[in-house]
Amino acid sequence: MIDFTTVNYLKEGNERQKRAYEVLVKHKIFEKLSNYSPLLAGTIPIEIDIEGSDLDIICEVKDSAEFEKFLIQTFGKFDIKIKKSDTDNEEFLVCNFELEEFPVEIFGQNKPVIEQNAYRHMIAEYKILEKKGKDFKQKIIELKKKGIKTEPAFGILLGLENPYEDLLKF
Repeated sequence: MIDFTTVNYLKEGNERQKRAYEVLVKHKIFEKLSNYSPLLAGTIPIEIDIEGSDLDIICEVKDSAEFEKFLIQTFGKFDIKIKKSDTDNEEFLVCNFELEEFPVEIFGQNKPVIEQNAYRHMIAEYKILEKKGKDFKQKIIELKKKGIKTEPAFGILLGLENPYEDLLKF
């Protein structure tokens, strides 16, 4: 299994993964976020990204106000947009900006990154893709190209009633 807790695997990946690695290293994104245990999640790590897919970076954040200030100071030159919200009484912060040709989304939550749903979904999806093979992967990509989000795409192909919850059981 790939070690998704580091971005080094991107160096050996497909062209888009290699390019993502170059951009992340060039701009020292993970170095800058190092105090927040950054982890790349989403579709690019598991090769089901489509044009316009973003670099999803999840972070463990104890103090969202302090994290927001840090993001503004560190990434403000990129014309960032920051949104605070909560789900299931868990506060989180999302920061979006463009980094060369990649949209970037930095997600901060007061939870270890490997316990966050973005990571847990990605690992479940990776295992399913490994088991189901290339044809299944291609069907996911085709659904995504039609505008269907990742988890619902898996839900359609696997017959899941609530893909966001059900994928966490894999």
